[in-house]
Amino acid sequence: MFEGIRVGIHGEKSTEVTNDLTIRTHDESLPAVLSTPAMIYLMEVAASETMHPFLPEGHISVGVEVNIRHLAATPMGDTVIAKATVIEAADNIVKFEVEAHDSRGLVGSGTHTRAALDLDRFKTGLKKRTTRW
Repeated sequence: MFEGIRVGIHGEKSTEVTNDLTIRTHDESLPAVLSTPAMIYLMEVAASETMHPFLPEGHISVGVEVNIRHLAATPMGDTVIAKATVIEAADNIVKFEVEAHDSRGLVGSGTHTRAALDLDRFKTGLKKRTTRW
């Protein structure tokens, strides 16, 4: 399905840890450190942006599996960089090794899998799911 996507292709996405990305947003008694959902989101964006240039016209990619370990806390104000590297690509499925680093080192790692889908078909399926109720 993909022209040119291959094992080893990688991309990065970075962000500064702001208050809205910390676990404190959900509970003010907790420390102002990067939340696990925010870290995973950054990893997904890195993978999505890496895959995007290789998608056929009229296709999107969606996340279908996440297997991540959050290994260390990143304080508010630090910068986190997520890296996604293609480790498998077959048919419409691409699997990435993902890592997140801050100024002190590795803070998260694991795998993330994405699927390429025809956008019109996706919208049709979504419409069926949302009009059922």
